[in-house]
Amino acid sequence: MAEAESNEVNGQGVTISVSLRIEPGRESEFDEYLAGITQAAEEFPGFMSVHAYRPTRGRGRYRVLLRFDSEDSLQRWRESDERTIWNDRADEISEGTPRVSNITGTSQEQPLALAIGPLQEFVRTSVSGIGLLLLGAALALIMANSHWADTYENFWNTKLTIGTADIGITISLRHWVNDALMALFFFILGLEIKREVLVGELREIRQAALPIAAAIGGGVVPASIYLLINSRGDALHGWGIPIGTDTAFALGILSLLGGRVPTVLVVFLTASSIVDDIIAVGVIALFYTDNLNVVWMGVAVLLLAALVLANRAGFHRWYIYGILGIGVWLAVFESGIHGTIAGVLVAMTVPARSWINAGDFVRVGRRLIDEFEASCAQGDNILSNERQQLAAQRLDRLVERVETPMSLMEHGLGPWVSYLILPIFAFANAGIPLRNGLGDALGSTVTWGVILGLLIGKPLGITLFSWLSVHSGIAHPPQGITFHHILGVASLGGIGFTMSLFITELAFKEEPAADHARVGVLIGSIISGTIGYLVLSRTLERRNGNGASP
Repeated sequence: MAEAESNEVNGQGVTISVSLRIEPGRESEFDEYLAGITQAAEEFPGFMSVHAYRPTRGRGRYRVLLRFDSEDSLQRWRESDERTIWNDRADEISEGTPRVSNITGTSQEQPLALAIGPLQEFVRTSVSGIGLLLLGAALALIMANSHWADTYENFWNTKLTIGTADIGITISLRHWVNDALMALFFFILGLEIKREVLVGELREIRQAALPIAAAIGGGVVPASIYLLINSRGDALHGWGIPIGTDTAFALGILSLLGGRVPTVLVVFLTASSIVDDIIAVGVIALFYTDNLNVVWMGVAVLLLAALVLANRAGFHRWYIYGILGIGVWLAVFESGIHGTIAGVLVAMTVPARSWINAGDFVRVGRRLIDEFEASCAQGDNILSNERQQLAAQRLDRLVERVETPMSLMEHGLGPWVSYLILPIFAFANAGIPLRNGLGDALGSTVTWGVILGLLIGKPLGITLFSWLSVHSGIAHPPQGITFHHILGVASLGGIGFTMSLFITELAFKEEPAADHARVGVLIGSIISGTIGYLVLSRTLERRNGNGASP
């Protein structure tokens, strides 16, 4: 295993952390290795304990903690033949180079921090807010179908004024969530779109042709099926509901299939979902907007122009775009266009360039690290070491300058959107009265238009348009996957949830049809997700069984 710098702290021992990823299928060998090294270390002078922390699921990293009574004991272990033998065995069953670090005296060394470490990794890499989103939806369903139903509705219909009675905005709590908080969701969505266009799968038209065609089909066919069933009356307004795809849910289900999923399939799903989101945003802006106020639209245009100028002038601080962005949201909201569109528009103006180049970052960063290391002679406790504090603060500012504002905002706001805003949105909008309204919903053409749009229209449209784009020569044929894979991903595209619920609120407001549409979104999304998982699982098993890509 790799070497690590170590320091004894206050004579209380030295703790070394070893993080490694085990090769697939060799987990049992690692268990044997762990038992062997524990037995060997226990017989070594100065050894105190060894603990192993396993990943909560999938192919995460294992973490092994070795504790010695002193720096001298650790050094003797490092120089021993026993340690060399066990390191060689670890290298045989692990992927890449293990990460070794000294955590003596840090918060990482505390038992509780060590215990919740794997859980934090699981939440960050696997759940990505989906569990909280489902929890919010489940709580909404429970409350809407219990004796708390009136309390639930009255709470979300409570009016809240921000500002004064004369100069302010007064809308219900539900509308504050849907119009204001969700603007941050659309802002993150806009940043993801910009990233894909600049450096992702959408940067070259020929490379982007397949996911673009798939997304167009995934929008046109579901909407057409809905319109065939609801061709007249107020129900017509819901045609945009089945065009949306919940990217987070789709990727979450795909992750359940683990390492069997080809990378190109994940890229295809992500790129097509981004284009799908672009289409959905366009539909919201063009077809779910009325009573436009030209003056406020002019204010929004001027503020957006100021943001573009700030970008071109090289302004790098996030708060400039944040303050002007709030102004854009207010102007767009007052103009009659849905406020969430402001999130996407502002995202397009955020700089994608760093303030300094990589070479300067390496040169200055290396000097600051040298300063930090030199200051260690004054003591390892950073609270009492002003030189270390100063070097760390300068490093922090340097990292901010090399990171683009686009990435900085995406990383900073992303967790808040995933773990707070989207669950609140689900709690505010998924309260469907099933106990008394399920029968009415199942008899509504709105419900069936949404269900069939998601369940049939999405997979049919995505697969058909993908096939046509490849066989017409417009798009490159997918490498390493077949149209069976695309059919499975297309079924996952029928998980409309977040975007479909959002468009439902715009299409039907408080009308009974809104609850019918929500029932359709719920049923269509659940069945689509199940079918997509089963199709992909079967296809990937057959692919792995053949030992090669078809």
